[in-house]
Amino acid sequence: QVQLVESGGGLVLAGGSLRLSCAASGSIISINGMGWYRQAPGKQRELVARFTSAGSPNYADSVKGRFTISGNIGAKTVYLQMNSLKPEDTAVYYCNVQVPHTWQNYWGQGTQVTVSS
Repeated sequence: QVQLVESGGGLVLAGGSLRLSCAASGSIISINGMGWYRQAPGKQRELVARFTSAGSPNYADSVKGRFTISGNIGAKTVYLQMNSLKPEDTAVYYCNVQVPHTWQNYWGQGTQVTVSS
């Protein structure tokens, strides 16, 4: 059983900041990558930011320069610092863990981020 527990969402004014946290636990032997995705109402889930055990993090163009992903694969934790938030950042944010070999993805329950103008 794998569990991803997220925290840190909420309501913030445009221009404000939030920090999301995610901790993974359970039967995960190794991790290929960890990251954050988001899904706004009526839209598909999209990548926000992700890092792997092998390379530098990658970001969606829409958040570059505003969001910073950090974490530790060994500790099974990932964070997302979100600055200069915009109303279009409003979405449910999901923590993601991908394991090697099977490339199976695990998801958190999601945390709501609402940015008001």
